[in-house]
Parts: sequence; C-alpha cells; structure tokens
Amino acid sequence: MTWMCGQCGSFGTCTRRSRCGLRGPVDRRARGSGCRCAEGGSGTVLALGLGMVLILACAALVILGQALAASSRAGAAADLAALAGADAERGLRSGAACTTAQGVAELNGAALTDCTVEKPGSTVRVTVELDTGAPWGPAVGRARAGPPPAVGSG
Repeated sequence: MTWMCGQCGSFGTCTRRSRCGLRGPVDRRARGSGCRCAEGGSGTVLALGLGMVLILACAALVILGQALAASSRAGAAADLAALAGADAERGLRSGAACTTAQGVAELNGAALTDCTVEKPGSTVRVTVELDTGAPWGPAVGRARAGPPPAVGSG
C-alpha cells in the first residue's frame, strides 16, 4: 500500500502536493482498473452507524417516557382509590371501602387488584394495575390512605 495524489494520480510523491494533497492507501495492482482508494465509502458507513445509534437512543427515550407516564398514571389512580376507600371506611362517603375504591380506580382507567382494610374504620391499602399495551406488562400503583395521625403520637 502507498499513497496516491488526488489530482494527478501519482503514487508516493506529487509535484502538486501543496495544492491537492495526498489521499488514502491504494492497492498498486488496482491501478489499471480505476485505482480506487481503499478507504472509499468508510465515512458513509460511519455516518450510517452513528445515525442508527442516534435513532435507537431516541427510541429508548420514547419508551422510557411512556413507561414513566404510565407509572405516574397508575400511582395517581391508586392514590385516588385509596383516599376514596378510606373516606368510605371512616363514614365520610357512602358504600363499602373496597367497592368505592374499585369504582374510583375504574374511573381512572385502572383495575383494582387488591384492597385491604388495615385498621377497621380508618386505613385502607390498595393496589391497581393500568393496562399500557406495552410488552413489559401493566403499570402497577400502590397506595395507603387513612386519617392523619393524632397530635403528639409521633
């Protein structure tokens, strides 16, 4: 392998070196068949590779954003369902705690998967699932609600 001038096609030394410069390694045997540079097209391959990396990174960010949004919606649905269930358990709202929590979860597009009254008359714990249609499964939200702690109980 040697160097070929980009202007005159001479190998090694070029009288016009200051104007044209030398370009990539060339196989001397290929001189008669057009004498192409051995590195021809490598920039294109590099640009395509970097483009694919950029596209994959953007796709990963979109998927991550969708997962975070679904997680947030599931958490909000669980919070609202737990609050409604706790209000029903304390008698501030009509109906049974878990039935009320299920209705509120459904209004938020989630399905109630677990409802437990921890302390009769006060605290409710719920778990909801929000179907995202994603291959990794539904988003899960968990919440616990009840009356505020008594003053001085720490």
